Amino acid sequence: MGDTRNEEVLARIAKGLVYTESEAAFQNSRRRTEEIFEYNQTPPGEAERRHSLLVAIFGSLGERTVLLPPFHAGFGSNVHIGDDFFGNVNLTFVDDVDIRIGNDVMIAPSVTLTTTGHPVHPARRADFGRYSEPIVIEDKAWIGSNVVVLPGVRIGYGSVIGAGSVVSRSIPPMTVALGTPCRVVRHITDEDLSTRTAGD
Repeated sequence: MGDTRNEEVLARIAKGLVYTESEAAFQNSRRRTEEIFEYNQTPPGEAERRHSLLVAIFGSLGERTVLLPPFHAGFGSNVHIGDDFFGNVNLTFVDDVDIRIGNDVMIAPSVTLTTTGHPVHPARRADFGRYSEPIVIEDKAWIGSNVVVLPGVRIGYGSVIGAGSVVSRSIPPMTVALGTPCRVVRHITDEDLSTRTAGD
């Protein structure tokens, strides 16, 4: 009976429907909170230990990952990271469902990637009622400092998200987007090969 109930809850989660903390409690064994705490306390010189902890924490991990502590994750096991990833300090993964990060992605300090939101009406937030939708960050994206990426967003190949943006909608490939809410301001072109910043 329990397995059937759990499958029903997972099906609701997959559809982006509201579910509660009690209903999702069966997933708590997938949380990697102890390993995340240990990673954040591991000295910089212990590179092999840090790497082994990241392998234990994340759902999948590419080659040559750099993730500067501290970082935080609700689960950790729902995060999938490609090759040549750089994540700066205070990166937060609210990964109630999958966060998938491609190759050659760079994330600046104090970024939050949250797959989960809450209903507007307080009655629907009883028992921490919430909904979750996956986040996808495609290859070669760059996310600036203090960005918040909200549930269900896909950031396209090569795109740049300006510092301080709140990304509530998907961003197409090879664009510069910024603001609150985040909007595309221009395309990235070959002219950018000879400039330092988007404004040059």
